[in-house]
Order: sequence, then C-alpha cells, then structure tokens
Amino acid sequence: MSGVSDNRRPANPWPPVQTEQPEIHPKAPGPGTKLQMHYAECFGCGEVDNGLHMRSTVGEAGVVFSKFPVTRAHQGAPGLAHGGLLACAFDEALGSTVGNLLRRPAVTGKLETDFLRPVPVGTTLFIAARVDGVAGRKIYASADGHLDSADGPVAVRARGLFIQVGLEHFTTHGDPEALQKFTQQPTRRAEDWDINP
Repeated sequence: MSGVSDNRRPANPWPPVQTEQPEIHPKAPGPGTKLQMHYAECFGCGEVDNGLHMRSTVGEAGVVFSKFPVTRAHQGAPGLAHGGLLACAFDEALGSTVGNLLRRPAVTGKLETDFLRPVPVGTTLFIAARVDGVAGRKIYASADGHLDSADGPVAVRARGLFIQVGLEHFTTHGDPEALQKFTQQPTRRAEDWDINP
C-alpha cells in the first residue's frame, strides 16, 4: 500500500529509548492560553514576510494546538505546500510545545516527517503536538497535522528529538545583532529566557 494513503506510522517504537514521563513545568501556560511569538523575526511564529505565521494554543492533557495557514508563498508543486515548509511548521509546533510546557531551552536534534496526503494552498494545517518522554537532556515529542480542522484527515505526522541546551548555546552561536533585537522586544519577559531566546 502506498505511503501517501496509509495513515499508520511505521512500527518503530516511539520514543526509541527508555524515557521518563514529561513533567509539565509549574509555570507552564495553562489550557486555553494563546501563546505569543517568542521572537518577532522567527520564521515560524513571527511576523516575517512569507513566514509561516503560526499561532498556538495550549490544550488539555499536555497538548499544544498550532495552526499553519498555507499560502501561495509556501507552495512547492503548483497549488501544494512545499514539503520542507511543512517540516518547518512541525519543527515550530514541536519546539514550541517543548519550550512552553517544559520551560527548558532546547534545540532540534532530529525531525522525521511522514507525508500522508497533499496539503493544498489555501488550507490550514491544524497541528496537535505533545511531549512523549524525557531521557536526560533528550526530549521526545510528536505531532499530527490535520487538514482544515482539528478533526480533519491527517495529512502529516512528525516526531522530533530535542536536546536541552543552556543559554550559552544561543549567545555563542547566535548572531549578536539578532540577540540584541530579541532582548529589546517590548513584550519580552525575563522568564522567556527560560525557554527559547
């Protein structure tokens, strides 16, 4: 059976190693909270021209719901979303889930996506993401992307490994000018540094 029409995930176990249940941080935003962009120039959640412009809301039971409105600027094949940008949307959704629920700064170590059906321009991908387990600095998360509604057909699935890092990761490897802009954002709060600069 073709991978395009099969909604089942491969039989590989997830997480692939023994993990502990993730503990939602006591200062994590509660259910119903609409998450703010973490940085105005973020391609995923910021206001960048032709960016993804994703918006997320914390749900019940450790799930974060994100919406990705697919525009013509996001197409690969005529009229269809580019697979790389769909992967980018899942990276944003999973990273936001890890950062906001666990309040740990983390970066993507691995991201795998299963493309199950085409995502047309003009649709909205509704992504439901969760943290599946923690093993030391390794954080495992997964998500399903539904077409046009939270209960629409699953078009894309993703699993990601995130690695917890210290603030020095960003100050050492990041662009000093971008970090300066980040710290001067009017909506910046001190606790935001706890999750993702």
